[in-house]
Amino acid sequence: MDLSVPLKGKVALVTGSTSGIGLAIARTLASNGADVAVNGFASPGEAAGIVASIENDHGQRARHFPHDLSDIAQAAALVADATSTFGRVDILVNNAGIQHVAAIDEFPDEQWHKIIAVNLTAAFATTRAAWPQMRDREWGRIVNTASTLAFEAETRKSAYVASKHGILGLTREVALEGAAIGITCNAICPGWVLTPLAKKQVEAKAKALNITFEEAAQKVVEADMPTRRFIDPSEIAAGVLFLCSEAAKSITGIALPIDGGIMVTGTRLV
Repeated sequence: MDLSVPLKGKVALVTGSTSGIGLAIARTLASNGADVAVNGFASPGEAAGIVASIENDHGQRARHFPHDLSDIAQAAALVADATSTFGRVDILVNNAGIQHVAAIDEFPDEQWHKIIAVNLTAAFATTRAAWPQMRDREWGRIVNTASTLAFEAETRKSAYVASKHGILGLTREVALEGAAIGITCNAICPGWVLTPLAKKQVEAKAKALNITFEEAAQKVVEADMPTRRFIDPSEIAAGVLFLCSEAAKSITGIALPIDGGIMVTGTRLV
């Protein structure tokens, strides 16, 4: 194996990878030798630009798949279509996630079901769909994006917290089922990363407190994170790369915090 390109010959499917953490993961895996199936909402022009950038920058094949992961059938079809295009899926990163913030007694049914569908059910569907080929090759890497909220709770985020606790349970179950057949399954647990999802929450805080975005952002990181800075998406991607490598072949069922120290303090912004 060429250690300079540890994922050479592998194909990675990364859900929710047209922006933020997912895009950083897709780029990092491509830069380390993997062809990449990109999934997420984007206009045709945006999707073409992302694919071209990955191919031009890293010399790996990339394709965009627009499947809507709120539909379990489309989530399963995503694996089938990526396999049809690339011939295989060796690495599955279940990163897609959405958020809605509301008090429990005001939380809309529609938002509850959609968040559970995208954040949790889709990960089950893609894992189930990819499983037979990983089992047959006796090699697979599955990484699920959880959160520090897989361990804790935060007010007004009932569906998100429930989905991330569920992702951690799914990770552990899949790890057990894959342990003897060469398939690992792990979770990463990011803290505050300034993704489009997190940006909306900071903007809401700024509006509620009548302060600037920058002031609200600083309040967020100072309240939650001992490092007092947002985590860069590339740091999350580096953790995923390690879990996908041969160096991590005996690591399965873990929840890896990449959180700026949130889990050390045990405190969260509410």
